[in-house]
Amino acid sequence: MSFLKRIFGGGTAATEPSAPRVAAEETYEGFAIAATPMAEGGQYRLAATITKEIGGETKTHRLIRADLFASEEEAARFALIKARQVVDEQGERLFG
Repeated sequence: MSFLKRIFGGGTAATEPSAPRVAAEETYEGFAIAATPMAEGGQYRLAATITKEIGGETKTHRLIRADLFASEEEAARFALIKARQVVDEQGERLFG
């Protein structure tokens, strides 16, 4: 019976997803960048968060790309590169 409950979602409360694992982080032009590659089908999807405090409020942007990499380290390295590019192109407009 518990097998059917798991399949159809009955009997257990929904759990909140865990925070993404930070594989690498750096500060760039006043922005905090955290590379958070997402495991997917034996590969890793490029993902990162870009954060900055503006006017006393912490603003965060989640960056997720279609790019897949063979290793978490490679995905993290390219996530930092891509996040720097986004900061250079958009700056604080990223949050507005």
